[in-house]
Amino acid sequence: MSLPDSGPGSGALLPPRRSLAERAPDILVWGGVLALLLVSFGPVDMAHVVKLVTGSENMREFGREFLSPDFTDWRLYVSQMWLTVQIALWGTVLAILIAVPFGLGCARNVSPPWLQQPLRLLMNLLRSIPDLLIGLVFIVAVGLGPFSGVMALALNTGGVLAKLFSEAVEAIDRGPVDGIRATGASKLQELVWGVVPQVAPHWTSFALYRFESNARSATVLGLIGAGGIGQLLFETLNAFQFHKLSAMVVVIILAVSLIDLLSQAMRSRLI
Repeated sequence: MSLPDSGPGSGALLPPRRSLAERAPDILVWGGVLALLLVSFGPVDMAHVVKLVTGSENMREFGREFLSPDFTDWRLYVSQMWLTVQIALWGTVLAILIAVPFGLGCARNVSPPWLQQPLRLLMNLLRSIPDLLIGLVFIVAVGLGPFSGVMALALNTGGVLAKLFSEAVEAIDRGPVDGIRATGASKLQELVWGVVPQVAPHWTSFALYRFESNARSATVLGLIGAGGIGQLLFETLNAFQFHKLSAMVVVIILAVSLIDLLSQAMRSRLI
């Protein structure tokens, strides 16, 4: 059996061709992205990419020290990593407590406009302020220590989760909610029995992912004295003790990997 001719006039289906006017928005968007890349080439020092080759000897010397970790103080590294995980855990739990009411308040299909807009602005503010800056504010208030790291993660992550939670609420099926409303239920009962059961798996997945991210972010907060392995990491880095530094990096990688495996196992039970 011969295949039908796909040439002109053969009646074969051809992909639709878009006119120049239809393609103009795409051309403008991708052209703008390309123009932005070209304009930012100099400011971000992309020309320094050649130094990856010319400075390879320095990298090799650093690599030789970094690839021979010193686990003499491994108990200290593990205990500080465990403290970092606890900071991330508390920060995530407090963030969820912030995100649930604010996420519902930011959802267009649940809250009135006069409530949505102020809450959205507040959540945008929390998301836009870096963790380090929020941590510094709490360090000034309560002093150095893990509590500052917990609050920094809680506020920043609360803003992120509130946005994700509100988007999940806006994507729900209205059928169950309308059915509950038809029984004469109150607004709170509509939320509890019609909205929350639909979004709970998504909310849990988002929270677990942010916990993974916070386990890494809590490490960086050690830079400002928020405790955990991050503080020890930067002290070791400033002392150029790369053998000990690499041992701590191994501990961090193992801890984050275990958290990721645990998170995947929990998320798989939500499907």
